[in-house]
Formats: sequence, C-alpha cells, structure tokens
Amino acid sequence: MKKLEERIVRDGKVISQDILKVDSFLNHQIDPVLMKEIGEEFYRLFKDEGITKILTIEASGIAIASFTAMAFHVPFVFAKKAKSLNIDGDVLTSTVKSFTYGKEYTITVAKKFIRPDDRILIVDDFLANGMALNGLTDIVHQAGAVTAGIGICIEKGFQKGGEEIRRKGYHLESLAIIDKMDETGITFRD
Repeated sequence: MKKLEERIVRDGKVISQDILKVDSFLNHQIDPVLMKEIGEEFYRLFKDEGITKILTIEASGIAIASFTAMAFHVPFVFAKKAKSLNIDGDVLTSTVKSFTYGKEYTITVAKKFIRPDDRILIVDDFLANGMALNGLTDIVHQAGAVTAGIGICIEKGFQKGGEEIRRKGYHLESLAIIDKMDETGITFRD
C-alpha cells in the first residue's frame, strides 16, 4: 500500500535495525483517514474469504481491527494480554512472547466470541517474529474456527515471522514489507 509506505518514510522513526516507531499515526496516536484506508484495503484483499469476524490483540491492533470490521460489516474481538475480572465463563488462552517488550504473557479471549462456524481475519500492526500471530491462530484453532486470512500493516521482511506464517499455509497479506532499515533509510519490498 503505497500511501502507508509513504507515511512510514515521512513520519516513522528508525530506532535501530529492528525497531521502527510509527506511534504518531498507527499505534499510539491514530490517523483515522489512513486507518479507514487500511481497513478498506484489507477488505479488498480478503473480501472473497467469507470473513465473519476480525480478531486482533490489544492494544495496537484494536484501531486496525475496528476500521477493518467496519469495512467488512462484521464484529471484531481482541485478545486481552491479561485475564481480567470482566471475562466470565470459558476462555481460550495462548502464550505469546512479545518482540517489543521481550516478555511472555498469556492472551485470553472469551470462548463465546469465537464460534466453530466463524471464518476469522486476524489483523495487527506489525509482524516481526510471528509470535503474536502464532498465539492468535492457536486461539482460533482451539475454538474450532478457521483462520481465513491474516492482514498485517507492516511486516519486517528481514525477520522470520512472515516466512514462517506463509510456510504454514496461511493467506497472509502485508500492506508494507520492509526488507531493510537503518539510519540511512528504509527499503521496501516490491
């Protein structure tokens, strides 16, 4: 998605060869016009997959999931990073190691929100090593539902996550794939 790539170049900040800050428009402060276009692009890419629900992980994926769900006219669910008192009944859980925070946590979704007849589109802001996606696909599998697609805003193509997810057979679409980034700039994959 050319517009997202242009915005990354203009407003993103390369912190290191592994860390890119896009908090001014994607995952802390949100640009709703860009987010609407991202949701519409995910709709274009996955509209023939019979999507019944969007799934993401808190907190950075929530805005992406919201705009994507509006484009599909379906609900979205987000996995919580800690079991809270307001989740009642049966839950689906999986363990995820965060690349950004360098720690493990258990993600939780109330079982009543993902049914066996659901066709799930998973969306998130970044794909690095694929740990969050492994946890989310595990939750979908536990529910007996189908992961019908995975939509990522920014994939770090120089890390192994995208390759591993594709090798598992998932329909993965990344709107911007970065092959290299450093203090001299960002190189996107064609």
